[in-house]
Amino acid sequence: MPTTQISAHIPDELKVSLDRQARAMGVTRAQLVQEALRHHLQALVELAPEAIIPKRIVLTRESAERVRDLVERPPEPTDEMRRLFDDR
Repeated sequence: MPTTQISAHIPDELKVSLDRQARAMGVTRAQLVQEALRHHLQALVELAPEAIIPKRIVLTRESAERVRDLVERPPEPTDEMRRLFDDR
């Protein structure tokens, strides 16, 4: 199977983790990266877009104010929320 080499800059702590995991699994870094990328791309195809939580969320000024207001003054819990968190 033909291959293509790619390059990426990653934080030092991620490289340390990658090296540690590759050694523990007995595979090369390239094999581990290929498998991780394959799994990630498969998840993007198979999961609903709303199931993918972005690493960073960009808010408009209005939505940021709404989030701040909800954090500072949360609404009263609904009956459904009370039932959900009732551990009896």
